[in-house]
Amino acid sequence: MRARRTVAALFLTASLALAGCSGAANDQSATDDKAAAKPAAEGAAGSGYAGDKDSGARQADPKQPKQPLLPTHIIRTAELDVEVKDASKALAAARGTAENAGGHVANESTERIDDTHVTSRLVLRVPQEKYDEVLAELAGAGKLLSRKADAKDVTDQVVDVESRIATQRASVNRVRALMDRADKLSDVVTLEGQLSSRQAELESLLAQQAALKDRTTLATITLSLSETEKKETKEDDDPGFLDALGGGWDALAATVRWITVAIGAVAPFAAVLAALYALWRWVLRPRLGRRPVAEATAPAPGPAHPPYPGPDQD
Repeated sequence: MRARRTVAALFLTASLALAGCSGAANDQSATDDKAAAKPAAEGAAGSGYAGDKDSGARQADPKQPKQPLLPTHIIRTAELDVEVKDASKALAAARGTAENAGGHVANESTERIDDTHVTSRLVLRVPQEKYDEVLAELAGAGKLLSRKADAKDVTDQVVDVESRIATQRASVNRVRALMDRADKLSDVVTLEGQLSSRQAELESLLAQQAALKDRTTLATITLSLSETEKKETKEDDDPGFLDALGGGWDALAATVRWITVAIGAVAPFAAVLAALYALWRWVLRPRLGRRPVAEATAPAPGPAHPPYPGPDQD
């Protein structure tokens, strides 16, 4: 009986000892886990804070490289009206400015108005990066009368055209692949019609793309040049002695000039009349004068026989 109680006591003691050791081990493990987790959490927090500081430092530092922006496509146009002293020289200078910037003259026209001054109009195409520089140089060529600039963003249109071109090319390639596998004549004819229409649409899209590229690569500047008009001097309403003298001299000169013109016009007729008068005076008149005198001095012819006496004559 005692032996059983002793065994039971020993078993109970051993069980309690094992339970205590297990609980202590669990507590130690939990403590170790917490201790390990705390530095990790602190490290994570520290690293996050450091990352925030670095990010803030990068945002505050202007020397850090910026992220590249998406390419934009802009059509730039400008119109300038400039008054210059000599339109020909200004025209040559504007042409040289465009050529030095890598552009060219697209259109040019010159007109003389009232034989007093010249006006010129040029359409210049210059690279986008030289647009502002060329515009400022042209505006400073003389007196700026008007200026109008416009910038239109066509990035969406360019992207849309490029996407449609890619889709249309894929469609053309599919139709060509179907034509290679077609066996029936009707299928080949149908596919050829589809291929022609899709190729035509593709060429139209390519033309639109080329036009957009040209307009976004080169800016358009329309320059109008006009010469300074000469100011007319206003004359006094009341003429003075010098004005009267000048007017009289002009009238005398005009009269002499008209008399000279009249003499020149009458001279051929006068020469002909003088020749006719000389012919009559020295040739015809002497002959006409001699004939009557000869007739007056000639004796009258008498009768050949005496007259027959009549009854009343003795």
